[in-house]
Amino acid sequence: MKLDEFHLERIQSQWENIVDYNLSESGVEPLRLNELVPHNRLQREILETKLGYPQTNGSIPLRRNVSSLYEGATEDHVLVTNGGSEANMVSIWNMLHESDDRDEVVVELPNYMQIWGYSRAFGANVKSFWLTEGDGAWLPDIEGLKDMVSKKTNLIALCNPNNPTGATMKEEHLKAIAEIAEDCGAWILSDEIYRGAELVEQRTPTMWDYYDRVLVTSGLSKAYGLPGLRIGWIACKDEDKVRDLWSYSDYTSIAPSMLGDRLGQMALEPAMREFIEKRTKRILKENWAAMEKWLGENEDIMTCIPPEAAPVCLVKYSESIKSTELAESLIQEKSVLVAPGDHFLLPQTIRIGYGHDKKKLVKGLSLTADFLRGEE
Repeated sequence: MKLDEFHLERIQSQWENIVDYNLSESGVEPLRLNELVPHNRLQREILETKLGYPQTNGSIPLRRNVSSLYEGATEDHVLVTNGGSEANMVSIWNMLHESDDRDEVVVELPNYMQIWGYSRAFGANVKSFWLTEGDGAWLPDIEGLKDMVSKKTNLIALCNPNNPTGATMKEEHLKAIAEIAEDCGAWILSDEIYRGAELVEQRTPTMWDYYDRVLVTSGLSKAYGLPGLRIGWIACKDEDKVRDLWSYSDYTSIAPSMLGDRLGQMALEPAMREFIEKRTKRILKENWAAMEKWLGENEDIMTCIPPEAAPVCLVKYSESIKSTELAESLIQEKSVLVAPGDHFLLPQTIRIGYGHDKKKLVKGLSLTADFLRGEE
């Protein structure tokens, strides 16, 4: 098995802790531990936690809290993983390894290219269908998906809300995709790591509600601002499939960390979950206002379809420079890091994360515009 280089992760890992202004970050400003554990009693409980192995598929309280996000689910429908990345990896590995005659994976693009890379590494015939621009929104090409699937399609992979565009699929889109999957006998892998990070009050619909053969992956890294806990999960209506997935995670990380599991339980308790989600929406609305102002001031050199969810947006620029070259120049000349659109197969674009420190966001945006205008 040979893995393609994960170009986006490489440029972020190399520079995100070195530059002055990191606009590549795709989550919201992380919570501090004393925000998640604000009371003395709970703090003592955490300090007295024995740092042994937790239950390897996730503790029952954590899985029960995760299951509350999906109608009709119980803890037996949930496998806890080390972040959403392991959830996607285990899902792809399991689905392709367990099938002898279905070797096609159809991936929604643009996308965070992890599922694309895993599928190629495991020997799948990877196809794609695209979100397309129309009426001021990114919309799934349903007819294009119909043309891509076949009786050899193992999996249709979605990212909803979408990274890098911030677009969300609506109920009618999910129903249409579910019908296509049903017709060709495919499973659906729905990466919903940004669900709960909406700029509007309405929560993004989940594929859980529209299809039985679905693997929903998610975690606490993005919408919940807790990437350091490394808590992700797979939710599936088929309990046998969940146990099967668990046997695969025995060969990867074995278990989440004890502290990650315990703090994850706390994050998903109803009152704390409500607090975190309100905090996320507040940060996004405040920071998007600054982002929108900057876009308006620079509309002669860039355009952007506003995101509906997620602290990321995709910006098209008019300067005739490759996005990878633009990103490298911004690092060297302005100490600003952006995510090149080339890493999402979308040239002449950059992904900007707007969910972190507002003052640094505004300064980083200003420096980016200065560079595109050729100003010192």
